[in-house]
Amino acid sequence: MRAVSALDHAGFAAVPGVLSVDQCAELVTVLDNAGCGRAGSRNLLDVAACQRLASTFKAHAQIGPFLPQGAVAVQCTFFDKSVDNNWLVALHQDLSIPIQKRVLHPDCSGWSEKEGVLYVQPPVAVLESLVAVRAHLDDCGSANGPLRVVPGSHRHGRLSTETSTALREQNGAVQCIARRGDVLVMRPLLLHSSSKAQAAAPRRVLHFLFGPKELPCGLTWYRAV
Repeated sequence: MRAVSALDHAGFAAVPGVLSVDQCAELVTVLDNAGCGRAGSRNLLDVAACQRLASTFKAHAQIGPFLPQGAVAVQCTFFDKSVDNNWLVALHQDLSIPIQKRVLHPDCSGWSEKEGVLYVQPPVAVLESLVAVRAHLDDCGSANGPLRVVPGSHRHGRLSTETSTALREQNGAVQCIARRGDVLVMRPLLLHSSSKAQAAAPRRVLHFLFGPKELPCGLTWYRAV
């Protein structure tokens, strides 16, 4: 329970050695065969191996307690960063969720479409209930463009740019270094960013989003596993 308390307090927690080297290699092969594109894809829950991994996380002795009761996996994104497929990510929160259809509700905003899937910014209470699980398929050092997070920033709801900058100055940012097979659990409302990779080695990550089975406001998950 100490780890769960750390997630609630800091907004993130590391779980080392969840996947073996062989499991990571098998997943890389599956993802290569799935044709995820130059930098990755958001729609990996259709891949059987990713569905199995989501179920593994739900049943895992260390990861399962982090997830909402009766949680379902609602998204799996593959990030493939290297010096050849490179990008930086400005400080932000993850505010959008994938849903089946548009609804008319005053608490739903920020509609968008990505890779053929509809996204919306739901009420803050929904965002506060979500948990992301990031599985590292490669070692991720400081030269691989690792995630940088602002501890405790998830406890302030949806943030303006000004407040986000102030929280980073106040709380600092932590660099999330990982070894192959490690998992990072985080709250999507946690402020995070990443720099461009400088190392030649890839930084491949499977980023799962877990949430409650039912949504308010007439919303329905696009995919739930």
